[in-house]
Amino acid sequence: MNEITKILAVIDPTSNKQPALDRAAWLAKGLDTELHMIVVYYNEYLSGDRLFDSPSLKKARTEVLEHQKQHLENLAKPLRKLGLTVTTDAVWDHPVFEGVVRQAIATKASIVVKDTHHHSVIQRALLSNTDWNLIRTCPMPLWLVKPRDFSAKPVFVASIDPMHQNDKPAALDDEILLLSKKLASQLNGEVHAFHSYDPRIAVATATANAYIPVSLPYDEIEQQMHDDHEKRFQEITQFHNLSASKSHLVAGLTHEELPLLVEKIAADVVIMGAVARNRWKRLFIGATAERTLEHLPSDLLIVKPDWFKTPVESKSFDES
Repeated sequence: MNEITKILAVIDPTSNKQPALDRAAWLAKGLDTELHMIVVYYNEYLSGDRLFDSPSLKKARTEVLEHQKQHLENLAKPLRKLGLTVTTDAVWDHPVFEGVVRQAIATKASIVVKDTHHHSVIQRALLSNTDWNLIRTCPMPLWLVKPRDFSAKPVFVASIDPMHQNDKPAALDDEILLLSKKLASQLNGEVHAFHSYDPRIAVATATANAYIPVSLPYDEIEQQMHDDHEKRFQEITQFHNLSASKSHLVAGLTHEELPLLVEKIAADVVIMGAVARNRWKRLFIGATAERTLEHLPSDLLIVKPDWFKTPVESKSFDES
């Protein structure tokens, strides 16, 4: 994997609390790397798109961005006093996720860090439309921060799919584990690996292929499925020197079992792989149903395969 040289923190200009900045600063300090803070801003009434553009609208856009840049500089001051190298920028772009992707590419960010929205009634983080679009289009690792405390010795869970049931390339599992180990090594943390399988799939397949009513050895079929998954899971975890106590192979549905494991071991970050079949079809998250993500109590780190090309196109906005 490539060296981590720059952390890009996406700042929410509408909020006084910035959990993404807190996590990004912690990450930049632990990895001894540069921190770049951005605000992606857009206002349709100032854009000139509704009727016509004018010098006064251009002036208003410039003033808004200057105000946002000053806000970022105020956030950066205490971080610089701590010894961090911090740069800032405010850009006019729309939609927000595309602006973030364009800035991440332009600044050659290694990791993009963004917070998720918090719903106080149900006390869990909710992924916004911007979050989902970033998951699908951001070419570099995307760290989604939940509003929660972080352990002094963070626990990383690498969620892998060694059977490649979702056509996920084998190299992505290695990338997930390599990134997990790198972060844990530099941040005084530890790595666990997770994989789940649904034994009902094997039974359903065997039943469908029987064509006529027969008495099937369901226990043997389920055991065979377990053995197949265990073999592949052990191959990759042993290759990456993970102990059996930190390798979790579970029979069950991922969206049910992964949150349970995260709670059990008090994990701080779940690292998942994401693959796009092509630019027109939606992206899926490894073996994990999308509904899993919002119910995880931990942060999420989404990793793309190295061949992934973002569908977000280059675009310049007139901000003067």
